[in-house]
Amino acid sequence: MNNNWINILLSPYYHNSCFHIILELTAISFTIFSVFHAQKNNIWVYPIGIVSTIIYSYLTFNTSLYGDFIINLYYTFMSFYGWYTWMYKKDKNKKIPITFCNKKDYFYTLILFSSTCIFSMMVYFFYGKLKTLFDWMDILTTGIYFSGMYQMSMKKVENWIFWMLGNGISVPLYFWKGLILTGILFIILVLLAVKGFFIWKKKAINPILS
Repeated sequence: MNNNWINILLSPYYHNSCFHIILELTAISFTIFSVFHAQKNNIWVYPIGIVSTIIYSYLTFNTSLYGDFIINLYYTFMSFYGWYTWMYKKDKNKKIPITFCNKKDYFYTLILFSSTCIFSMMVYFFYGKLKTLFDWMDILTTGIYFSGMYQMSMKKVENWIFWMLGNGISVPLYFWKGLILTGILFIILVLLAVKGFFIWKKKAINPILS
């Protein structure tokens, strides 16, 4: 019975090259390390994350996950932006504080979420791929992740809520596309996002801990 489950989980990899599998494992490792640094409010979240997002840009495009392909390109650019923002802040003697979103932040996030979903639908229509429930799920997660990355660059506690939602939705999506190891990764990322939320919430309430 156990062997049957193992065969089912690994079956998509029987036809993949070693290069493809190594790439996915490398991206998984860098993603996990990146999240750990994000929890600690450490700037290394960005350079480590950039390696992961570049690899996933390649993998998701090859598996027709165009929404996630867009997400990872956006992650890459936003990671450079976040890296720059965290390093070259106005007051170099003071760290950017972790804070909660205000009404203005929610408004900008809503605009970003809506425009991202609309753009993703246009991309899917262009490639003639908007046919299944998983395609719509991919569009939804694109909007969620864009919003989460934006809030993370601004050091908002609520960014972790977006990661919880997006990662949870992405689990069946990646299993369906045959990226089984990445699907398992996203289960882990949901748990890490929950932990990250409470860590950042505590730091926002008590800035001395940041």
